[in-house]
Amino acid sequence: MQLQQLQYFVAVAETRHFTRAAEAVHVAQPSLSQQIRSLERELGADLFLRARGNITLTDAGEALLPLARRILADAETARFEVQELVQLRGGRIRLGATPSVCTGLLPDVLRAFHDRYPGIRLLIEESGSHDLVRQLARGALDLALVVLPLPTPSPALTTVELLREDLVLVSSPEAPVPGGGRPAVRVADLEGERLVMFRHGYDLRELTVAACRAEGFEPDFTVEGGEMDAVLGFVRAGLGVAVVPRMVATRAGRGLRVTPLAGPGLFRTIALAHRSDVAPPRAARELQRMLLER
Repeated sequence: MQLQQLQYFVAVAETRHFTRAAEAVHVAQPSLSQQIRSLERELGADLFLRARGNITLTDAGEALLPLARRILADAETARFEVQELVQLRGGRIRLGATPSVCTGLLPDVLRAFHDRYPGIRLLIEESGSHDLVRQLARGALDLALVVLPLPTPSPALTTVELLREDLVLVSSPEAPVPGGGRPAVRVADLEGERLVMFRHGYDLRELTVAACRAEGFEPDFTVEGGEMDAVLGFVRAGLGVAVVPRMVATRAGRGLRVTPLAGPGLFRTIALAHRSDVAPPRAARELQRMLLER
């Protein structure tokens, strides 16, 4: 079994078309078809059901596809690892992070890393912790900054706690502060308040809703479904208040009033995650070190 054969197999599986797959991998279509047939002979099973104008995966093909993707991702990582041995002058890092971490934590750290290693490309995948864990598992990311606890804990991943960050309430400067203007707002003070809420699957949404329910009430949303920048914009416009990480609120700057939450408050734990069976590439390990030492 050759890497080239797996690359051709994945291309056909993704395009469901031999000619388009050949174009995608820059090879003649007869050569691609020959390599696929050779792979099928070696495995002793057909990988595709071939009907005129309709290419589908067999059960064997379905079983091979995630494994082939992981093997190709690991081979690509190995190639970059070797290239990076020359004093980290080249290579890339595939880093996943939740949107709020991208807004609050990453800009300063990535600027410092880029200043030190300008030849390394930074590829950022912004998504929720659940999606990032899946991408780590299949080898599509080198590192991910996720919120603990993970939605689906896995022994295949190693996590290292990075920081524990408190959450604050942001509101429009013209709007009254919930709780009668006290220096700190209690979660109970949010009952009956208009909340601007993140989309489903957002870690902050789940944390805020759970905190409100623990106080015995369902939160009232005036706007919901946004990403971080949208939520902050809606708050600035006076559509309601929102619970966000302190780093995000601090970086957001003008146009927002920031009020702490009264003790015990709300917190979230951010961790660095990577696959347990494969060490991150050298450049990713250097970024990991900078994040842990920040």
